[in-house]
Amino acid sequence: MFTSGGSEANNLALKGLFFPQRDRPSHIVTSRIGHSAILAPCRFLGRLGANVPCVPVDGSARVDPDDVRKAITRDTFLNSIMHANNEVGTIQPIAEIAKVARAHGVPMYTDAAQSAGKIPTNVDALGVDLLSIAGHKLYAPKGIGALYIRRGIVLEPLIHGAGHEGGRRAGTESALLTAGLGKACEIARPDLGVPATRRLQVRFWDRLRAMFGDRVALNGHIDARLPNTLTVSFAGQVGADILTRMPEVAASTGSACHSAGIMLSPVLEAMGVPP
Repeated sequence: MFTSGGSEANNLALKGLFFPQRDRPSHIVTSRIGHSAILAPCRFLGRLGANVPCVPVDGSARVDPDDVRKAITRDTFLNSIMHANNEVGTIQPIAEIAKVARAHGVPMYTDAAQSAGKIPTNVDALGVDLLSIAGHKLYAPKGIGALYIRRGIVLEPLIHGAGHEGGRRAGTESALLTAGLGKACEIARPDLGVPATRRLQVRFWDRLRAMFGDRVALNGHIDARLPNTLTVSFAGQVGADILTRMPEVAASTGSACHSAGIMLSPVLEAMGVPP
């Protein structure tokens, strides 16, 4: 079904499953490195009585499926782990985590906003029951997203009214934005894996190591990472000085999602990166 973007799709997946059974004990398993569009709705549901434990990640930002297994209880109604992290690019073992969830009869949801259009996101291969995408992350127009809902999953709508989108979302869909999303997916599909982008990523990392040596460290998984994302830390260096040494690189010293922040990213903190 089509939404206004990834944030709405995330909210619909989380709240849509919560509200039909809110009179019973409810439990959502997620991770510490989820996007704010996942963690903020989880905090909201926590105020309504849901228990939302966050499983840890290792130093490469990977979730251990066994930690998910330990976190699931008989009250768990959703397992929500993002497909690929938006800051460090680490790709999660979603297929393995989904097997754990399925063994316990728990629906599996993954936020694929960062991975769609870069790596394969086949819902059957991943074993997920719900999967969200944000159109602008793969060069579709802003204002369009989608939520895959496996047959048999019942969601309470966020927007009530007419019976659009199979009764799941009231409001007339934008045919123009929807067509734009479809065209963007069509263009992206032949280049999934993006070998040319991966080569640029490796070349950039090699150049950084040649320039800074031991003073630069890679954040995230060395192999299981998106081809378009490279996150590094510079020990004892000032961001502005680093950019001055690389005038041909257009860059920011902070995350686009938190442009005003100067403190350690919660994702890096969860990975154990020292301030």
